[in-house]
Amino acid sequence: MRILVVEDDKVLGEAITQRIRRIGHGVDLAQTGAAAQQFIGMYDYDLMILDLNLPDTTGDTVLDSLRKRQINTPVMILTARDQVEDRIALLDLGADDYMTKPFDFGELLARCRALLRRSQGQAQDLIEYGNACLDRKACTLTVEGRAIDLKQREYRLLEVFMGHTGQVLSKEALMEHLYSVDEFPSPNVIEIYVARLRKSLEGSDLKIRTIRGLGYLLDKENG
Repeated sequence: MRILVVEDDKVLGEAITQRIRRIGHGVDLAQTGAAAQQFIGMYDYDLMILDLNLPDTTGDTVLDSLRKRQINTPVMILTARDQVEDRIALLDLGADDYMTKPFDFGELLARCRALLRRSQGQAQDLIEYGNACLDRKACTLTVEGRAIDLKQREYRLLEVFMGHTGQVLSKEALMEHLYSVDEFPSPNVIEIYVARLRKSLEGSDLKIRTIRGLGYLLDKENG
């Protein structure tokens, strides 16, 4: 998944991005509201983690702008405000969740998983499709109860496919989901990961179809 972290505290911002990158997500860090707006205009994000205290504006303003542009990216607010009225105002403005500082990184990641599930219409961390089951919490894949060994990028690629079943995803879209702006993968990297993933999925119901000129589609062998 591709996540935007908007946090003016460099140490905290880098700590959050490192934790997210360590588990295989693409993540970008903006330290100002202007930088955040620039990123939002360039990329489609699966989730935004937004601090309220920015040097050039407020997180409220960034959030308000996002919603007025009809961008429905889930937003997790980080705030030092602990008054109930403030939290109600943020939720009414369009925030999906919030955490007060200081916070536990494990809880932050768990809440982010919950927002990603909700945005894709899923109620739990388990995604079942055909005879395959993807566990987003444990980062594992099983086929009829048999564990399938996947490398981190292959797992994240499958997670993107299973979160967008029925949709054709271009190579460019897949790269945007998997990589940060400061990463420069080979143009052929998606083809390589798809080939490896196809091999790993042999024996399952899942098939990754190539749609010529458009991209890839995750499908079930028997429809």
